[in-house]
Amino acid sequence: MNDRSGRRERPERAPDTLDRWAAAACAELGVEPSGDFIKTVLNLARVAAHRVDRPAAPLTAFLLGVAVGQGRPLPEAARQLQDLAQAWPREAGE
Repeated sequence: MNDRSGRRERPERAPDTLDRWAAAACAELGVEPSGDFIKTVLNLARVAAHRVDRPAAPLTAFLLGVAVGQGRPLPEAARQLQDLAQAWPREAGE
């Protein structure tokens, strides 16, 4: 449903939907992520989307996964990518 500004309202979701999805996806892929990986990935994706460009969010999350898969620690790789996104130059007119 739209609010008065014309924006769509976000549908309600159960608080554990993302956790259940992550658990199912991890089981499907046979991976056991450690730590608070959901928060880390979502924070990085948010920064990439807002500082670089919206499509940068999934690409950045993928690149983070590749780095971690190649042995880089998640917090270190996420921090490097977040720092890169924070320093990304703004486009003219933004």
